[in-house]
Amino acid sequence: MSIHLRQIALVASKLAPSIDDLSAIFGIESCYIDPAVGQWGLENTLLPVGRKFLEVVAPVKDGTAAGRYIERRKGDGGYMVICQTESRESQLGYRERAASVGVRVAYEGEHDDFSIMQLHPRDLEAAFFEIDFDAESDFEGRWGPAGGTGWEEHIRTERVRDFAGVELQCTDPAALAEKWASVGELPVESVDGQPVVRLRNANLRFVPVSDGRGPGLGGVDLVVNDREAILREAKDRGRYVSDERVDVCGTRFYLI
Repeated sequence: MSIHLRQIALVASKLAPSIDDLSAIFGIESCYIDPAVGQWGLENTLLPVGRKFLEVVAPVKDGTAAGRYIERRKGDGGYMVICQTESRESQLGYRERAASVGVRVAYEGEHDDFSIMQLHPRDLEAAFFEIDFDAESDFEGRWGPAGGTGWEEHIRTERVRDFAGVELQCTDPAALAEKWASVGELPVESVDGQPVVRLRNANLRFVPVSDGRGPGLGGVDLVVNDREAILREAKDRGRYVSDERVDVCGTRFYLI
């Protein structure tokens, strides 16, 4: 069985400003707006980053889980690690392993040939861990949350090429890495002193909380093609931190 990273979700108090910053700084463009998120009192937009996706969701009603999350983490930030596995059987296997280590299912459902399973962020501390199955099992093609197909025409790689990893901040990185690894039946490695869980096409890095915002999805490792253009736009928009990092939508984007 294998787990592929397909999508990273961020949460924002207001959608449009975050989409504007992400598009302008990273040279990416919107490919899909999902009306189905309205059932949770949200609006969203997806933007392809290579063959993966960056999603931003924002509450449009009071009392949403996303709104409470923004309050708890003191602002916009990372929200979900969304992955794909190759079969319904493997998805159920991950569900069973999650239950065996005390991780609850927050939401699951089936839509046509797509099956979604979100594991509870309170049990996984730093973020939702979503493991989905698409009947075509095409890890670089059809993707239900992006409307299936058609999103490919919106890929722009002049400035960015891919996600290489996700940074998850927490109170006990070693222990949390073991829990995420147990769900995915994956080993934990040590890289530069940090526990790392390797998915099929990206890494999950577990680090201590250092920004005063508590546990959460704090950063994204972004493979870039045009660093100078990114930094120039980030400076113009007040998002520049260093030549290796820009902060957008409450998330640290590490340029590699």
